[in-house]
Amino acid sequence: MIHDATFDFRASARRTLTLEQQALNELIDKLDVSFDHACRTLLECRGRIIVTGMGKSGHIARKMAATFASTGSPAFYLHPGEASHGDLGMVTEGDVVIALSNSGETQEITGLIALFKRLGAPLISLTGRPHSTLARYSDVHIDAGVSREACPHDLAPTSSTTAALAMGDALALALLEARGFSPEDFALSHPGGTLGKRLLLRVSDLMHGGERLPCVPAGSPLRVALLEMTRKGMGFTCVVDEHQRLVGVYTDGDLRRTLDQRGDFDLLKVDDVMTRGGKTAAPDMLAAEAVRIMEDNMITALAVVEAGCPIGALHMHDLLRSGVI
Repeated sequence: MIHDATFDFRASARRTLTLEQQALNELIDKLDVSFDHACRTLLECRGRIIVTGMGKSGHIARKMAATFASTGSPAFYLHPGEASHGDLGMVTEGDVVIALSNSGETQEITGLIALFKRLGAPLISLTGRPHSTLARYSDVHIDAGVSREACPHDLAPTSSTTAALAMGDALALALLEARGFSPEDFALSHPGGTLGKRLLLRVSDLMHGGERLPCVPAGSPLRVALLEMTRKGMGFTCVVDEHQRLVGVYTDGDLRRTLDQRGDFDLLKVDDVMTRGGKTAAPDMLAAEAVRIMEDNMITALAVVEAGCPIGALHMHDLLRSGVI
């Protein structure tokens, strides 16, 4: 095949993206009561959501099953070719099946319809042909048809697979919202990655407490506060009253301001130059929230306070080491 050196690749890309965008717009207009019925059927599922599809639809089905599973709806992909050779045993009472086929006539899929019915598994189909065999024998049919493929020959599955993928996301996220699925719930199925750490780690998991907490009594000479900052290496020290309640913090920034004012370190008390109150975090606060406080206030450490008393200290380095940022 001879390559045309003058071919406009970007024009081809714009055409493809425009056609696929149009396909998604058409999909929005096709949403009807069938989508509601499908969502209710999935919400009432007592088993797993089983997604099946052949060829390119199979690739979309795999992704759809993964999205359901990670957003609170137990699901897996069933290969239709393997299903008729033993894998149908994966389908149990209480499961719901979602079948993808743009034509609605894929033999590997239509050949399973009677078996799904015999097992009592509700069948939801996504096709591009509402009058196809698969659509007619489904309990719920969602029209995911497109006016044309993005392929210039209108052959290769492109717009149709994009539409099916988007409809799968729409179903999964509708269920997520209906269930009140929270970020913490999401993190439980993603504990090993950065996402899980960002969502699950709390300030109490990372803070320095006990002997590692930098703290001096109010009225202490400034030099005492500086020694405490140096020993604990947190870049600040808490200042507490006689009841161990936080009254302020003395930070590296406060030290620079003290130097600028040329104060007499032998005469100054920490109370004279500290930041009163200061920015704090609660122990049960998500670590990601603590990051936002630090970033918004351009600081690198926080006192962790409970019932008005400092119980720990959190530094930006701790958040970096943990993978939260």
